Amino acid sequence: MKHSNFKLNLAVTLGLVAGLILTAGCSKEAGGPSALESQTLKNLQTAYNGERNAQAKYEQYAVKADQEGYHQVASLFRAAALSESIHASNDAAVILSLGAQPQAKVELPEILTTADNLAAALEGETYEATTMYPDFLEQAKADGIGGAIRTFIWSQQAEVEHAKYYKQALEDLDNWKEGTKAFLVCSRCGYTTTDLDLQKCPVCSEPREGLKEVS
Repeated sequence: MKHSNFKLNLAVTLGLVAGLILTAGCSKEAGGPSALESQTLKNLQTAYNGERNAQAKYEQYAVKADQEGYHQVASLFRAAALSESIHASNDAAVILSLGAQPQAKVELPEILTTADNLAAALEGETYEATTMYPDFLEQAKADGIGGAIRTFIWSQQAEVEHAKYYKQALEDLDNWKEGTKAFLVCSRCGYTTTDLDLQKCPVCSEPREGLKEVS
């Protein structure tokens, strides 16, 4: 499998966030006909469906990893599942603000070995971080929907981190067995990290009290 070598420049991306959201000050009115007919609303529904499916899938991947003795990998999947649930909630809030109802159809894939599950997760997160969310973000900017701009940026940054950890685990699987690994997940944007000393989310500035420890 080909894995893209991507390292997004977090500082530069976050430096653009304020400007992007300010630009969205001319957002289309929530619930207005143009918002309801926009491509961005369709993209939000796609993202919502994807995040709900990812949450359900990662929860099952965690169970499988525990069964196979890869307890640190199970911790990673549990943290990612929580993160995806936060993304889905953020997407749903924007969808509702535009006058539509969030829609998702959860369909679990076949649960394979932990190595196979990690490879599938890495492929999916890489696509979302490097292709799907950047494309959705550009469309949200064009449509001038500030809430979508924010949630897409937050999701993209979290998927970058998920892909990083999936790649690390896949390449060093034997050392991801015994014990558990602790992660912090931002309850506001879903950012995921192993830096337990973090005092503020680097993506959305949520204080330490809003970062949930998962193991």
